[in-house]
Amino acid sequence: MAKYSLGVRRDFVARHYLVGGDFGAEGELHSHSYRAEIVLEGDELDAHGFLVDIVRVERELEKRIARYRDGTLNDLPELAGQNPGIEVLARVTAEALSREIPWNGIDSLTVKIWESDEAWASYRIEI
Repeated sequence: MAKYSLGVRRDFVARHYLVGGDFGAEGELHSHSYRAEIVLEGDELDAHGFLVDIVRVERELEKRIARYRDGTLNDLPELAGQNPGIEVLARVTAEALSREIPWNGIDSLTVKIWESDEAWASYRIEI
């Protein structure tokens, strides 16, 4: 089945530390240069030929990333009691964006968080 996809990405630096295990250096406060990517998919374009308003998607992603940028992820209420690894960060980001972006014509939203050029995790929400 063919789908339209629209993606936006933002780069940011944030700090974190892992808890609850023997994580070596990852258990100490350190920073990563992260990249967040959001991909929206759907079957149909609107009357203007768009899947979704890309300006709104960019704005919502930027608002979410602004919460993370230059901060310590462990301090965020939405990450309380969880290890702020890229899997959890992808899920929390996807859930937050899914509440802000209109779902008209969208049937899935995927957030991929990169913590390096080689390592990423993603979380997908389907309607």
